[in-house]
Amino acid sequence: MKQGKEVENPESRFFAVLMAAAKLPGVRIHREAYLRSALARHCSEEEIRRAIEESPAAAGITVELLDKVANESIRYETAKVSALSAAAGIPGILALPATVPADTAQYVGHMLRIAQKLAYLYSWPELFSDEGGDVDDATKGMLTLFFGVMFGTQSANAAVGKVAGMLAEQVAKELPKKALTHGVVYPMVKKVAKYLGVKMTTQSFAKGVSKAIPVVGAVVSGGLTLATYLPMAKRLKKHLAGLPLADPSHQASEGDVVDGEVVEEHETFAPADAELHDAETVAVKLEPPRD
Repeated sequence: MKQGKEVENPESRFFAVLMAAAKLPGVRIHREAYLRSALARHCSEEEIRRAIEESPAAAGITVELLDKVANESIRYETAKVSALSAAAGIPGILALPATVPADTAQYVGHMLRIAQKLAYLYSWPELFSDEGGDVDDATKGMLTLFFGVMFGTQSANAAVGKVAGMLAEQVAKELPKKALTHGVVYPMVKKVAKYLGVKMTTQSFAKGVSKAIPVVGAVVSGGLTLATYLPMAKRLKKHLAGLPLADPSHQASEGDVVDGEVVEEHETFAPADAELHDAETVAVKLEPPRD
């Protein structure tokens, strides 16, 4: 009985989809490889080296330049996910039982890809320890908050800003695990996960309708993906770009680098449910994407 309740729990449902998406081929972005590729046409070799070893902000790369590079990545990911979403709408109603659950994970996979790219550009540390390993709780919590920002919740904005402040102040090279797993930020992670899990359920019917009619469903599916994915990516970009962590002038000295753990603080955030803005999510079927 307990197991059944866990399956029906919106929070558990969201985490299950998140973990499934994180295991898809090509979803995890290697920080060093991505930064080297994304900055190659815009920065010197020395700037790229320091961006990889420390962070783009520590390398003195301006937010204006990072915004330009971020827009390039957003355009690439949006074009990819929209085209594949349209293709996913073609099979029609007979294929619905097989395509809808997988498509949801694939769409979340593309959200994960752009979240990682934007995080690395704006000086966040490596999120995944390796390509095929399990996702630790701190990373799972941070990705959940990134998704919350993409969906427009101010509470997630506050929580992401809190974590960014910890990283900026201490030049930490890994996420603050205590704050994300049982500290000041953890309650927000749970609330945002619950909200996202509910959205996945309430919007599943709309996903099915858009796919039920061949050809027309393809147009609707691809169009809805373009209309939702792009603004969500831009929302996360705007928030990350505005944090002190991304600003070269706020960087601490290299001697202040710590292991990323922080002292827990007692601080409350406004309830997520009261501040979340509705944002459509649509299904998408994709091929293993490239960086």
